[in-house]
Amino acid sequence: MFKNARLKLTAWYLVIIMAVSLALSIFIYKVQVREIERLEFALRVRQERQFEQFLGNRLPPPFVLDPDVLEDARQRIIVLLAVVNGGIFVVAGGLGYFLAGRTLKPIQVMLDEQNRFISDASHELKTPLTSLKSAFEVYLRNKKPNLTKAKTLVEESLLETNKLQQLAESLLLLAQYKKINGNSEFKKVEIESVISESIGRIKAKAIKSNIKIKENGNNFEVLGDRDRLVDLLIILLDNAIKYSKKGDSIAVSTATIEGGGQIKIKDMGVGISEEDLPYIFDRFYRADVSRSKTQIDGYGLGLAIAKEIITHHKGKIEVVSEIGKGSIFTVTLPLA
Repeated sequence: MFKNARLKLTAWYLVIIMAVSLALSIFIYKVQVREIERLEFALRVRQERQFEQFLGNRLPPPFVLDPDVLEDARQRIIVLLAVVNGGIFVVAGGLGYFLAGRTLKPIQVMLDEQNRFISDASHELKTPLTSLKSAFEVYLRNKKPNLTKAKTLVEESLLETNKLQQLAESLLLLAQYKKINGNSEFKKVEIESVISESIGRIKAKAIKSNIKIKENGNNFEVLGDRDRLVDLLIILLDNAIKYSKKGDSIAVSTATIEGGGQIKIKDMGVGISEEDLPYIFDRFYRADVSRSKTQIDGYGLGLAIAKEIITHHKGKIEVVSEIGKGSIFTVTLPLA
């Protein structure tokens, strides 16, 4: 599809460039022909004056420039302009094809990403929908349904529905962050208050998993969207809790460095392999078991959303991890 579009765009570039080139060529040809005619007239006048000086009152012979010379000059101009236009056609064709590729590249990348997004989302939606369908089919095949089985079916259906709702909300949130442009909503934000709120909102889950969250470091201010920064830390803390064992602890530390402020979230969890590290911020990527929800809840969208928030704040995120020893996520944000 994009190859045809590239060729069509190149053709349009060529049509426009050659139309301008031909128009200029016609103009140049007319100017040059007029210049030849003017030169012919000037030579005739000059020749006649010279004859008058030598011959006196006698009439000089009429001055006539050889028509073949004039025609030859016109032909030379036409050939030269044709060669120039041919060169322009070749160069413009090459440059047009290159520029068409550059023009269409972002669109192609966007469409490829959109297609991957639709494919991945469809794949993830298929699992809970298939589970729901199977549960209902099994129940309908039961010749003696009872209230207990119906209640179990409803409970299982609610679990799958909650998964669908979680996936839909995550997809909408990711799409929302991708649409954000500029920093018109940015204000000065104290990072200490952001961390405190984030820990407060994730504390119940940490207590349920018997995981302690420790906080230490220096307070600093960044220019950003407070709510989104809270979402960022909740995602990172939630990720640390998911991959930590019961009884582990998570350390949240802050520090200022040259040109920015850092937030480090260190866990003692299962760690991430070197092979998985480059892909953990991709949508739907699961470092534990690809496309599996049996071990750890989630759909692999949290870190993708976190990356979008950090990019929106002109920051960066780095990860250091070792299998069996845990991971350290370091977020660096510009200071206010």
